[in-house]
Amino acid sequence: MRVAIAEDGALFREGLALLLEAAGHEVAGSFVDGDALVAAIATDPVDVAVLDIRMPPGPEGGLVTAERVRALRPEIGLLLLSHYAETHYLMRVLEIGSERIGYRLKERVAGVQVLDDTLSRIAAGEIVIEPALARRLVQGGARHADTPIAALSERELDVLRLMAEGRANNAIAGELFISTKAVEKNIAAIFTKLGLPGDATVHHRRVLAVLAYLQTGRIGGSAP
Repeated sequence: MRVAIAEDGALFREGLALLLEAAGHEVAGSFVDGDALVAAIATDPVDVAVLDIRMPPGPEGGLVTAERVRALRPEIGLLLLSHYAETHYLMRVLEIGSERIGYRLKERVAGVQVLDDTLSRIAAGEIVIEPALARRLVQGGARHADTPIAALSERELDVLRLMAEGRANNAIAGELFISTKAVEKNIAAIFTKLGLPGDATVHHRRVLAVLAYLQTGRIGGSAP
């Protein structure tokens, strides 16, 4: 696929370009700020734009740029990168959109396989959440005895964590070495215990439902 990069750090920007090319993708443009990227895709659209959250213009220029890209070219996938797994960044990402979008840690995509998997899922219309953040949110809820999450079994917590990462049922089954039927049964139990409407066929909507519940004020916090 054709990918555009906006990253003000020269070393990471060049390294990311090399990783993308090694994965077989075309780097359609590499820019130091969001303004340059937006100007480029206005006349030469790409499949996915990779954006550093903390880059010009402004302290969170990547998020502002992502909003502009989504408004200008809603068909373009967006991958937001950061050094930190921050809850408030995730909430901003979800405000931008729930399809063809992802939020990952820079250190986690510094490999061809992970980067390629992330981009492929975004291009396919999925929402991709950094696993470390999804894990923290779920574990945080499990520690609070006054929340319905505390009533989930260990297996249900594992399924919930993978759901929050944006994983589909077959991917969850493979990760946990259980059958797809078992995954469906656990998901039904999770939604029942959390009082959430479930749609087993649209996983990005499940992610939004789970994260919305986790962020209702019962659970929160950001990376130290």
